[in-house]
Amino acid sequence: MWNRDEMCKIAAHLELKDGMFVNLGVGLPTEVANYKPAEMKVTLHSENGMLGMGPAPYIGEEDPDLINAGKQTITELPETSYFDSASSFAMIRGGHIDITILGALQVSENGDLANWTIPGKMMKGMGGAMDLVAGVKRVVVLMDHNAKDGTPKLVKKCSFPLTGKQVVNRVITNLGIFDFHDGKLFIERLADGVSREEAIAKTEAKIFE
Repeated sequence: MWNRDEMCKIAAHLELKDGMFVNLGVGLPTEVANYKPAEMKVTLHSENGMLGMGPAPYIGEEDPDLINAGKQTITELPETSYFDSASSFAMIRGGHIDITILGALQVSENGDLANWTIPGKMMKGMGGAMDLVAGVKRVVVLMDHNAKDGTPKLVKKCSFPLTGKQVVNRVITNLGIFDFHDGKLFIERLADGVSREEAIAKTEAKIFE
């Protein structure tokens, strides 16, 4: 079974390519940037109006005006550019972002995504997830395979409000890598020490051979 650092490293090495424009979702996906090969040229995009985000600042050197979409402090690079939200979302909606890596509450067996709200719980807003899954070329989900109470997050049908229908290309969890092909879910690779039987037992969604 992979830990969270291993999941981020796998996502970085499998999904990030030279020349890509990349959007990383709030939480665990943000940490994927820490595992990008040093020689690789990838430009990070943030919905709040920044292209070319640098790494997290050292303690004591934080600038409260430099934050990503998740309100985390970041740094700028020599090539960083700034713009308003309208321009930022035009990049997303115009298909100019190559990949987004997002967290999820649930992913259905045909690639539906639910990641923006839990009914009855307080929320600050839906953020940019709906635009991202509709406008970005590739959608990868990075999440724990099961919720804290053990319930599967790869499900037959999402019970939470949808972010998008049939939008997910790949899911990377602590149990393995799962890909969607023609609306069906397949195991691409299992984590060390995880059997196919265990993965199926912890998954509600139908997995095809």
